[in-house]
Amino acid sequence: MKNWFHAVLWFFLATAFCFTLPAQTLTPGGLSDDETTLYAMNKQVGQFIKRFNMEEDQYGKALNKKDKNYRNNDLRRKFLPLLFDKYNQRTAGNLQQYFIEDLTREQSPVFLNFLDTNWFAEVSAEFVFQGKTVNLVLFLTLEKENLGSKWVLSNVYFNQLSGLFPFGDSTIQQQYFLHPQSHELDFMNLHKALEDPVHIQYYAPQKYHPDYLTLFFYLMKNNQLKFKEIQTVKFHFLQIDNWYFELSYYNRDDVNSGWLISNLIYADDNDKQELLKTFRICTAN
Repeated sequence: MKNWFHAVLWFFLATAFCFTLPAQTLTPGGLSDDETTLYAMNKQVGQFIKRFNMEEDQYGKALNKKDKNYRNNDLRRKFLPLLFDKYNQRTAGNLQQYFIEDLTREQSPVFLNFLDTNWFAEVSAEFVFQGKTVNLVLFLTLEKENLGSKWVLSNVYFNQLSGLFPFGDSTIQQQYFLHPQSHELDFMNLHKALEDPVHIQYYAPQKYHPDYLTLFFYLMKNNQLKFKEIQTVKFHFLQIDNWYFELSYYNRDDVNSGWLISNLIYADDNDKQELLKTFRICTAN
């Protein structure tokens, strides 16, 4: 009797569950809309790189190097537009077309390399500083270690720190200097610089750049700055000659979702050197 009751109960539960399942539309390939979206989206950054290189197909299957589709230029021309945020005008039109043409040149196609250090992660995070919640931007890059690699902090932006070093124009800088004969007076005039901390940075070399990363470490080690939570993450790629692009994550209900190119800029070497000043610490030569 007890077994019969359990059997009837499970029958009704199973029947009710079937009637409450959400309706799904099957695509011509036999996949539901949900499955198509899941396969199409770039769920991981590594997956984006593989698809950018045509080392993985649209269903997430890794392609063998002997496969005719592996790094196939014709397929890349068709597939690469799907890796852009299609709702973003900054990555559309002729600019996108020229970019793809550069990537798929028959004689010298261009691919991304995960271990190439010329790409950076940007992490926006909340910290607590002087009792208030503040926003910081952390930049990270890959560094080789033994047979592998690791992510390391390469720079940080914190507006409270950058506000401590307000470099003025050349006329202001000319007001703060140590006379070239100061050594003959045992640097007695050094007190002029040391007793005026507001302008102390003007006594550094002309190529001096504040090391905000070290200041960040100092504040963290002294518990003046405490981590709260990560807000957003995106990536900056400078690997490709004459081009720079950003990679951002989009959580949508259509196939144009996941990690997608969110910004595309034609950038020569000089432009990239300026960008690098943001992504990694600069030191005086």
